Amino acid sequence: MHSAAAPHAPLVQVGKADVSAEDVLAVARGNARVEIGPDALAEMAAARARIDALAAEPRPVYGVSTGFGALAVRHISPELRAQLQRSLVRSHAAGMGPAVEREVVRALMFLRMKTLASGRTGVRPLVAQTMAAILNADITPVVREFGSLGCSGDLAPLSHCALVLMGEGVATGPDGVEKPAGELLAAAGIEPVELLEKEGLALINGTDGMLGMLVMAIADLQRLFTTADITAAMTLEALLGTDKVLAPELHAPIRPHPGQALSAANMLAVLKGSGLTGHHQDDAPRVQDAYSIRCAPQVAGAGRDTLAHAQLVASRELAASVDNPVVLPDGRVESNGNFHGAPVAYVLDFLAIAAADLGSISERRTDRLLDKARSHGLPAFLADDPGVDSGLMIAQYTQAALVSENKRLSVPASVDSIPSSAMQEDHVSMGWSAARKLRQAVDNLGRILAVELTAAARALEIRQQADSGGRVAPATAAAMAAAREAGVGGAGRDRFLSPDLEAAAALVASGALVKAVEQVTGPLA
Repeated sequence: MHSAAAPHAPLVQVGKADVSAEDVLAVARGNARVEIGPDALAEMAAARARIDALAAEPRPVYGVSTGFGALAVRHISPELRAQLQRSLVRSHAAGMGPAVEREVVRALMFLRMKTLASGRTGVRPLVAQTMAAILNADITPVVREFGSLGCSGDLAPLSHCALVLMGEGVATGPDGVEKPAGELLAAAGIEPVELLEKEGLALINGTDGMLGMLVMAIADLQRLFTTADITAAMTLEALLGTDKVLAPELHAPIRPHPGQALSAANMLAVLKGSGLTGHHQDDAPRVQDAYSIRCAPQVAGAGRDTLAHAQLVASRELAASVDNPVVLPDGRVESNGNFHGAPVAYVLDFLAIAAADLGSISERRTDRLLDKARSHGLPAFLADDPGVDSGLMIAQYTQAALVSENKRLSVPASVDSIPSSAMQEDHVSMGWSAARKLRQAVDNLGRILAVELTAAARALEIRQQADSGGRVAPATAAAMAAAREAGVGGAGRDRFLSPDLEAAAALVASGALVKAVEQVTGPLA
């Protein structure tokens, strides 16, 4: 089969062994080429032989010679089984709403291909090889926002992908233009697949969509938690706070939460060499900084530990071969409930809670920077001429709106269940919905932190201009320089503010802010 992928693109080989989160990211976001290893092809062929044997038997076998879901009571005669597979995929491709992002579809397809390659599903090697060819040709099935209940896996989203393997439905090509799938396959030299017994069901019966989104959310949140430590340190410095609360002996030795110690260490590294910290006893003396400053490591650290738990769940699911029925190593074909998305759905919801709280404490720090009564000498709203200028007043409004939105998005989806399939599927996970709202929450969190970055950088610049007791820390200076280079303006008269905030958001999203700071501090956690 012809592959239109760039010849020098990185390669991910899928074998019998587990794929990694890095493999998923390489395919979904890095356009890596994929191929199926010889060990996996051999395992698939052996499992397929078992399915062919069962298909020839007179007794009904679920998924091989029966209908599906509530219709599993009907035994399907051999001459109707190819039609059964086509009908399954066509009828289950029932999604509605906007098309989901290309990276989500690529992750979903790659993870389903990984399960097919495990040999536990009983499909022919040809099916997985065709899926690899479609990925390599940069053909992306159009998957709709709504349709998955996260039980029996992500049925509707996966069905839209399976439809494209059959040469039906719609997809986008390398140019991003939506076209009939048959045209795109023909242009790439890919032959559509005629599905045989069990293959339609194996293509659609997995948790791949929600898992792919979990893997990508984890990667994004790892960057954002480090970013939050940087912006929190900048705010502490701008408010002339004390860094004594970040001392290592106050964390792991007496409260051994790993994430808390990591966040405190990050903040301490960013503040190293600052001449502004420790002035909390000067003109407006205070014994302790406010919770949003002093407890930053505790809140961000709790989120980090939540993230570590989500990574554990993701690693287990990446090692899974989710299908029903499944071909066991001893040749038995057994029904099971492994397609239920509860394990993934729970951590997707848990991460949305952590993201909402991290954004909430960031907004409280920003508000403190802008409030003349609590900012320890900074001008109201960091304005050049308060009253004439409004400074960052409305930037905080925008940040507050994002925080409020994330609070709504933190309401768990996994506590809901709507029975389906004539009460056969009477308890569902809603994991796809949990993943979709987490993606929005993560995007919002990046923007929330971008507003804090904008405010803290401006506040520190004002401190420097006023010669308020010392120079900023070298790492802080690097963050400020990166912001200015990215187009985030400094102190001065009011100007069109939206482009500054969008520039800050792009700096955070790209990871360039963390990289700039790490040039001074070395690697941060």
